[in-house]
Amino acid sequence: MDLFSQHTSNDIEPLAYRMRPRTLDDYIGQESLVGPGKPLRRMVESKLVRSMILWGPPGVGKTTLAEILANASNARLEHLSAVMAGVKDIRAAVERARAELTQQRQTILFLDEIHRLNKSQQDALLPHVESGLLTLIGATTENPSFEVNSALLSRARVYVLKPLTEEHLIKILQQALADEQHGLGQRRIEASANLLRMLAQAASGDARRALGLLETAADFCREENGREVLDEDSAHAIIGHHASRFDKQGDAYYDLLSAIHKSIRSSRPDAALLYIARFVQGGGDPLDVVRRLTAIASEDVGNADPRALPLVIAAWDAYLRLGDYEGQRAIAHAAVHLAVAPKSNAVDQAWASARRFVAENPNFDIPLYIRNAPTKLMQSLDYGKGYRYAHNEPNAYPAGDSHNCWPAELARQPFYQPTTHGQEKRYKELMEWRAALDREADDREGRDGK
Repeated sequence: MDLFSQHTSNDIEPLAYRMRPRTLDDYIGQESLVGPGKPLRRMVESKLVRSMILWGPPGVGKTTLAEILANASNARLEHLSAVMAGVKDIRAAVERARAELTQQRQTILFLDEIHRLNKSQQDALLPHVESGLLTLIGATTENPSFEVNSALLSRARVYVLKPLTEEHLIKILQQALADEQHGLGQRRIEASANLLRMLAQAASGDARRALGLLETAADFCREENGREVLDEDSAHAIIGHHASRFDKQGDAYYDLLSAIHKSIRSSRPDAALLYIARFVQGGGDPLDVVRRLTAIASEDVGNADPRALPLVIAAWDAYLRLGDYEGQRAIAHAAVHLAVAPKSNAVDQAWASARRFVAENPNFDIPLYIRNAPTKLMQSLDYGKGYRYAHNEPNAYPAGDSHNCWPAELARQPFYQPTTHGQEKRYKELMEWRAALDREADDREGRDGK
């Protein structure tokens, strides 16, 4: 007897592979797609599968759904990975699909990681999906609206799969412990509810990871009165330091940055800290957070609290000077300040308005009186003539419409309109006071002119 003859295929194949559901009745999670009357359930019942893209994080059942749909429709399942497949592989799959069609059998092409297909590969696939020769089921962890071309996307319905809940994962783990044919049921392993919950939490919504952790933990069972018992201490060691995980180039990365930004904009410091902690502990670069905070300081706080921007820059400097651990506290300090600070987007709106206005009026003349006049020629052309030095004026303000610095041929545009929030209320009062000085000066000039 050789080393491997004593093992069945169940011993060799990973537990996650062995426990893959064969029908929708065995499928756990994604009730909005596979529940009674839901789209994928109706496809299985009608045995008619349409092209689709399954978008969701790892380990939520995308491949399993493709296999169930193919089996239910009696179609041949062609499985390609976009990481490995090229145009040649796609063409070969098309030829096999044509051969199957002569036998009146449909082909479902399951294309894993479809977001990795380049344009030429997507173009090679498109006509065969359009003609119906191939029914496409694409799987992706990335937003397909950014990664899949619009022509292909328009021919496939997108279904969003969500991370599995702890309760879903616990149920999957319990099934694996009880299943004698595919799981660990023959060993009669005992596991506490607390241990199963711990494994489910560590899996972060990923059934494949949860089953992998269980399988490894089962290798360290302790004997107790002739029974195998999953040991919590061993499980802790197997799980190790658990950090929330995300692809640094994927949607979750930017979703977390967006969540940080919107929590601060909504003046929710606790939520901001929550998302910053998850971002950093998931492997995100803290400097990406501080860069976003710098944008927030001008975009969302602005002059309502003029201290905000210098404080964020100081936090950035502190992070670089102190190092990662202590520097993270400085970033949290800045984030809390921004969240609690009064908010104004008046500067952001003013800047956007100014850019739009200049795009529409690109060739206006700068008034001569505020142009520089370093030469006699320029002086003779009235460059700088009539300029009033503000510090020599009453209130350090050259009042009156004749010195508004605005191009004469353009209608005045009030880009910056301060709010009454925080320090910006004072800015509003100053601007209104100066507008009153302008009116007084214009009235006086009008009377003197008469």
